[in-house]
Amino acid sequence: MADKPEKTKARLPRGFADRVAEDIRAVEKMMATIRSVYELYGFEPVDQPMIEYTDALGKFLPDQDRPNEGVFSFQDDDDQWLSLRYDLTAPTARFVAENYDRLPKPYRSYRSGWVFRNEKPGPGRFRQFMQFDADTIGTPGVAADAEMAMMMADVMEALGIKRGDYVIRVNNRKVLDGVLEAIGLGGDENAGRRLTVLRAIDKLDKLGPEGVRLLLGAGRKDESGDFTKGAGLGSGEIDVVFEFLDPTSTVAIPSAMIQPRDNPELDNMKGGILSLQPPTLVQNNIRLSDSSLYLEGIAELDQIRLLVESAGYADDRIKIDPSVVRGLEYYTGPVFEAELLAEIPNEDGQIVRFGSVGGGGRYDGLVSRFRGEPVPATGFSIGVSRLMTALKNLGKLDVSEVVAPVVVLVMDKDVESLGRYQKMVADLRAAGIRSEMYLGGAGMKAQLKYADRRGSPIAVIQGGDERAKGEVQIKDLIEGARLSAEITDNAEWRAARPAQVTVAEGELVAEVKKILAAQAEERARGK
Repeated sequence: MADKPEKTKARLPRGFADRVAEDIRAVEKMMATIRSVYELYGFEPVDQPMIEYTDALGKFLPDQDRPNEGVFSFQDDDDQWLSLRYDLTAPTARFVAENYDRLPKPYRSYRSGWVFRNEKPGPGRFRQFMQFDADTIGTPGVAADAEMAMMMADVMEALGIKRGDYVIRVNNRKVLDGVLEAIGLGGDENAGRRLTVLRAIDKLDKLGPEGVRLLLGAGRKDESGDFTKGAGLGSGEIDVVFEFLDPTSTVAIPSAMIQPRDNPELDNMKGGILSLQPPTLVQNNIRLSDSSLYLEGIAELDQIRLLVESAGYADDRIKIDPSVVRGLEYYTGPVFEAELLAEIPNEDGQIVRFGSVGGGGRYDGLVSRFRGEPVPATGFSIGVSRLMTALKNLGKLDVSEVVAPVVVLVMDKDVESLGRYQKMVADLRAAGIRSEMYLGGAGMKAQLKYADRRGSPIAVIQGGDERAKGEVQIKDLIEGARLSAEITDNAEWRAARPAQVTVAEGELVAEVKKILAAQAEERARGK
């Protein structure tokens, strides 16, 4: 006897996720709200392909020390290397550089789509995820960065997240670069170590202080045994970095550019911003004020503070925060992060602070590398799946108003009867009512079970007797389910035939509309 052919095992690749209708609708609803805010700010939609030439994407991913590590790549038939995009920013930079002369400057655009990371998957860490970005290219001053922070605050509130449950945190890469310069990590020869430090700090929320200290030092071994080489800082240098990140180490550094404020709603009314002078630096007679890079970063943060305050955004919405770093290499100035402060149940039901749902910053060198001339740029990226999860857990993303289709049952399968059923469905659809004709091969009982599993509000039935009379039976499945819980006797059920009416075939659409309207009213009362 011949061996049976081996079946292919149905399995989802690690690091990827299937999406069901509820999630897809939730994302679409959320993105429509985000899009409306982007449009309100005057941004225009644009899109780029998922695949780019590998050299166009560059090597900017965090945690990747080898060429092309972290991206999915393949070689074309002309020997050119192509890669799936790892974010939406690098393809945008290529698009702007390629079309620079015909685009208006500043160029304000937004886009959404899937991005891919060839990284080790884990809980909550996927190889494919969706982002929703907005970018301004061609504005050299920090007004564009301030606008990004304000727009993200408006997005949070448009999505129903109230003030106090979110904050947009802002920092500047130049500030921390100035600190690293002060402890001896300045110059091109230390660029790699500076980047390792930045990426380590960016993992503070995920790994905690001890894990970050290991990455700032010799390195860290994760739970699987994989070892990540660290920045090689000494214990004293690590202390400096952590003191810099500690909000309790703040001292006021006023700015001559900022005039006293008279807005009683703002805490900082005397001008200037709170910056940091780690005690370890003071003890070693190292002055951050001697670093031109540090002072430039402080001045830019000062300007952002003034701009957002002038627009009415207090620090309960947009806040200067020295711990914001962002792990991507291409950031060159202000960086921002949208954080949810509300306590939200996680996948295990534990109440936790959800954390970051998006971020971005200034990337002045990304377009410039294609053109050989300075092209300033800044942008923000929202993690769509992560934000959707947070909104659903907060009860801010209800998609229950989506009504399942009316199901027309197939009682007879001759061509004439099928034609009549199709005509009913066509009439319902013409009236704007979601509907379908049952296309399986089962009998009436199974068809009703199918309609129930679909969550259908109504089933339409026409057998031979009804057809002879020119009638149809209409079952209100929602009301029927409710009444069935109240009637326990089968004989009583059959006699009552609850939530079922018989009407002339020509009255089908009107009666279905009537029942759907009553169901909608009942849902509204229940909310």
